[in-house]
This record gives sequence, structure tokens and C-alpha cells, in this order.
Amino acid sequence: MKLNDPSRAPVIPSRTPVLFPLFLKLQGRSCLVVGAGQVGEEKIKGLLEGGASVRVVAPQATQAVQEWSREGRLIWQARTFEVSDLEGVFLLVVATPDRQLNEAVFSRAQERGILTNVVDDPPLCDFYYPAVVRRGALQIAISTGGNSPALAQRLREDLERQFGPEYGEWVEELGAQRRRLLAEPISAEARREQLRALASSESFEAFRRTRRAGRVKHGG
Repeated sequence: MKLNDPSRAPVIPSRTPVLFPLFLKLQGRSCLVVGAGQVGEEKIKGLLEGGASVRVVAPQATQAVQEWSREGRLIWQARTFEVSDLEGVFLLVVATPDRQLNEAVFSRAQERGILTNVVDDPPLCDFYYPAVVRRGALQIAISTGGNSPALAQRLREDLERQFGPEYGEWVEELGAQRRRLLAEPISAEARREQLRALASSESFEAFRRTRRAGRVKHGG
């Protein structure tokens, strides 16, 4: 089967669709990345951080991707894409400078129902990479549906200033408190009220004051 068969052109949406926000568990999932340049490297790194089982198909790769391959963190196949590469793939990222190849890979992936992102080509995406603020278990994702990544990045920077690193510790504390409350023999209504109180801005300020006081006491 020829990749560039014009009779099998990808179905491209005519406008930006309404998106369903979702956080995926990729631990152990088979993810394929086609292309391993600087852009591909960034996407590969994110998949590895998410615990995905990553396979990379690309004739050349950056030094970082080659190192990850030597370390056994991913499988790099130094060749061009083949349709059989899509077998068993859960999620696909295409990061090559060849528009024709990207369209062909996207088309084959659509036939197989594989979630696909062709980098920097919104019409050829089932999902978009959001700009993300990470504070431990707390993650805030911003998307413009591929219309303005620059705006998403600016909003991320604004939110990083608003939600400092201490939010990561606070969320862990909230998790511990929630597990404690779930184990207590109280009504569901009382539990909800206490959980709301724990997640309030007043509760956060109290947590932050206690945290700062502890640092001062221990010379931090």
C-alpha cells in the first residue's frame, strides 16, 4: 500500500471542533512517535514522563533520543515509517517536516481509530497538547484548540505566578485529609462540607503560614 495514494486522503475537519478536556493515564500504553528531531524530542520526553511505552520511528534522531534509546527508555527504529508500525498503537504523535508524509500517516491512523497528533497542524489532530501548569498532583491545562499556542503559553505563565510550588504540597495534604474523612463514620453531607472547607482559600493561607513558620523554625 502506497502512503501517498491520493485516493486515501485524510478527513480534515472544516473548523475547530468543540474539545472534551481529558487527562489520560499512559502508564504502559503503547505510544508511537514518527519523527525524532527537536520537536519530536519534546513530545517524546512528555510521553516518557507520563510512563508510556514509547517507540520512535525516524531515520535520524537527536542526541537525547539516541541516549534514551541506549538507556532502554524507548525503542528507536532508525528507518522510515511503515504502515505496520501502527499495529497495537494506542496513541500516535507525528513530528516530521514532510506534510505529505504526515497526512498519509494521519489517514492510516484514522482508519485504525488511533488517537493522533500531527504537531503544528491542527486539522490533523485528534487531540492537542495543552500548555500545562504542574504543581505536584495539581495540573492546570490550557488549550486554544490549536488556534494560538502563544496565548496558551502566556496564560500558563500567568497561572504559574498565581499558583506557586506550595500548591503541590497542599494538594498532597488535601489528599491525606480526604482519605481520613472517607474512613470516618459521618454523613455524606457533613463530609462534603468538610472537604469544601479544606479546599478553601482560607485553608490554603493557613497551610502556607504553617509551612513558612516551619521553615523559619528549621532555618529554611
